[in-house]
Amino acid sequence: MARTTGLIETVSSLLRSAATEIVLPHFGSLQASEIRHETGNEVVTIVDHKVESFLASQLAELLPGSVVLGEEAAKRQPSLRDLLDGTSLVWLLDPLDGTGNFVAGIPCFSIMATLVERGQTTMSWMLDPLTNVLAACEWGAGAFVGEHRIHAPSRLPDASQLRGAILKRFLPPDLRLHVESREALFGQVLPGMKCAGHEYPALATGEEDFALFWRTEPWDHAPGALFLEEAGGHVARLDGQAYRPADPGQGLLAAGSEEIWNTAHAALGLP
Repeated sequence: MARTTGLIETVSSLLRSAATEIVLPHFGSLQASEIRHETGNEVVTIVDHKVESFLASQLAELLPGSVVLGEEAAKRQPSLRDLLDGTSLVWLLDPLDGTGNFVAGIPCFSIMATLVERGQTTMSWMLDPLTNVLAACEWGAGAFVGEHRIHAPSRLPDASQLRGAILKRFLPPDLRLHVESREALFGQVLPGMKCAGHEYPALATGEEDFALFWRTEPWDHAPGALFLEEAGGHVARLDGQAYRPADPGQGLLAAGSEEIWNTAHAALGLP
C-alpha cells in the first residue's frame, strides 16, 4: 500500500488543531470541576470529551461510510467495540492518551487516531501536543516521525543488555510477582510512561528495547503497534499470537525487533 500523503496530512492537521484549540489551553489550568475520577482509579477530563467530540465529527466526513469509535463513546456504549471486527471503516480515537499525566502536569500525553479496515490497522497518528511532533504510519509504507522514516535498531543482545518497561499497575497479582522475580535478569527495568503514544515511539527509536503491557484497549495500542511494526519492531500477545485491535484478550509484549521480543519473553518466563 502506497503512503497516502493526502489523508496522512489531513488527519495530522486535524490533530494539531485539536491540540492548539483544546488541549494546550487546558494544560496546567484544569479546574477540579473539569476532572472526574472513574472506577479503577481512571481519570477523565473535559479535554477528553471536547477533543473526542471535535475529532469524531471531522474524521467521519473524510471517508464515505466510515464510523468513529472513540474511547469515551465506548465507555458509554461498549457494544460499539463490535465495529472493529466488522466490514466498516473504523476510526479509532484516543482523544487524550496519558490523561493522568496531563492532570498531574507531566508533559507526556498524546492525541491518537487509527484507521482500521476490516479488522486490520492500516494507518495511525500519534501527536505530542506540547512539541507538535507527529508519529504516523501506513501499513506497508513505513513509520515516520515528521518527515523522517524510522527504523528500529537491529541487534541481538542478551537480557542483561535490555532496557525495558514493565507496566505493573494492571498485572494480575500472581503474574506481577512472577515478573518481579525476573527483573534482575535485565539491564534496566522502567516503570513505563503511562502514555502509549510516547512508549511506542520510544521502542521504535531504541530509547527502550521492550515494553510489557496488561490492559490492551484498542485505542491505546492499535496506533502504536502498527507504528512499531512498520519501523521493524514486533508486537504480540504473551502467547506469541498476533495482536489485532478487535481481540478482547489481555497482555501484550512489544519490542524493537522479533529477536529482542524473543529474548525479553524468555527472560520474563512468559508462557
